[in-house]
Amino acid sequence: MTMSRRQYRTRGLLLAALAIGLAVSPSKTHPTESDFLTLSDAAMERMMKGMALRKSGDVDRDFANLMIPHHQGAVDMAVAYLRYGKNEQLRRLAQEIVVEQKQEIAVMELVLGNLESVSGEPRQ
Repeated sequence: MTMSRRQYRTRGLLLAALAIGLAVSPSKTHPTESDFLTLSDAAMERMMKGMALRKSGDVDRDFANLMIPHHQGAVDMAVAYLRYGKNEQLRRLAQEIVVEQKQEIAVMELVLGNLESVSGEPRQ
């Protein structure tokens, strides 16, 4: 079953809303900067590992395969900030990052799916 572009965007928005809902209230357990940095460091490590995938030689596929973990890293760091950050301007920015980056991830996944159907090669 393939998903339409609209279904991908809707799914992305729902996931983003869930992530924001879970993270929107700062932690009740006296958060420390080290808690935030631990989550941010883990997000960076996952992002870098995801971006180190073997390249295919197809610029379109490689671009999407590099940008998806990059965008997910931004989402993960924004969610960490929403859990521990207090500045309202930065919290609004972090919420926007979650929504916009999730939408862009959905578009790139859709394009990768289209590339697979054309070339028959699976996504890396």
